[in-house]
Amino acid sequence: MSPARPPFTPMHRFAPPGPRQGSAWALALALALVSGTPAVRADVPALKPMKGASKDSAGAETAAPPAAAASAPMDPLEQLRQRLAGKLANVKTGASTEPGSLRLVTQTSGGPGPTETVQRSVVRKAATAKPAPAVPAGGHGAPTHWSYQGPAGPQTWGGLRPEFKLCGAGQRQSPIDIRGGLAVDLEPVKFAYQASRFGVIDNGHTVQANLASGNHIELGGKRFELVQLHFHRPSEERIDGRQFEMSVHLVHKDDQGRLAVVAVLLDKGEAQPAVQQVWNNLPLERHDEAAARVTLDPSEILPADRRYYTYMGSMTTPPCSEGVQWVVMRQPVSMSAEQLELFARIYPMNARPLQQATGRRILQSQ
Repeated sequence: MSPARPPFTPMHRFAPPGPRQGSAWALALALALVSGTPAVRADVPALKPMKGASKDSAGAETAAPPAAAASAPMDPLEQLRQRLAGKLANVKTGASTEPGSLRLVTQTSGGPGPTETVQRSVVRKAATAKPAPAVPAGGHGAPTHWSYQGPAGPQTWGGLRPEFKLCGAGQRQSPIDIRGGLAVDLEPVKFAYQASRFGVIDNGHTVQANLASGNHIELGGKRFELVQLHFHRPSEERIDGRQFEMSVHLVHKDDQGRLAVVAVLLDKGEAQPAVQQVWNNLPLERHDEAAARVTLDPSEILPADRRYYTYMGSMTTPPCSEGVQWVVMRQPVSMSAEQLELFARIYPMNARPLQQATGRRILQSQ
């Protein structure tokens, strides 16, 4: 009888490496994780096939059936290797697979300490970037308000804003050259003006005097309250082609919001006391209204001869609203050269060009 054999213990083949072999094994594993190639060591014997493997017709051993291999979970070590390899590749190329991810890059010089710097940058997908704001219609530098000259002058008023369209497309626009008025027996305009409190403002287009209530006219059986008066240089109205030094418009409104404007032509001559009252109360700043400490009687601006022309037109400033009844006094009123020059220094020109009469009926009192 042969002597008894010691028990077979195949697990000694998988004993962990010794201390000197451990460092080499760890280094090989790290290189394998970074490079993606399997670590091969000569001193680690190959694994023998497990039970369940079969032999082919030549007697060679074959692996277990594929079905069994497919159902087996992936080795956790292999999963870790693949994840580390993917992250290391992203760091090398600077790419990021997640929008809004944070990438940390550490640069050291001489080891950790005061010289160590940490740079942080946020990597975002291009799709998350906000688009640049669109350029407003009209382009950069397009005028935002109307003027008497330049890019926002009268020739462009109708296109500056939708509410200004009548300035370009209206059929009853003002001012006009008054010619061939029909002489008829017109009822005189009844002026009911009196000395009133007022304030003066330079509104950026003209000098304007706002009057307290209590002044009105009666025209064609209707009553219109005087709201304000303002000035133009030269006169916007023309009589048979003649233009005057300046004009003053007295703006009235009835209880239904309809407008009636009395235009007085101003020519060079004697000083005008009522106009001087307005000049004396000019505010220091544009768009600031200065309340006068004295009163103003608008009747002092009217000519002695109260005959007039009348026609239907519009306001002569944007939005160029139509349906305005114009009353243009036939006799001009004088202003001194000094009074004319004072306004010219503020507004050298603030008159709208002439508009087409387009067959409108113009009446004149006899």
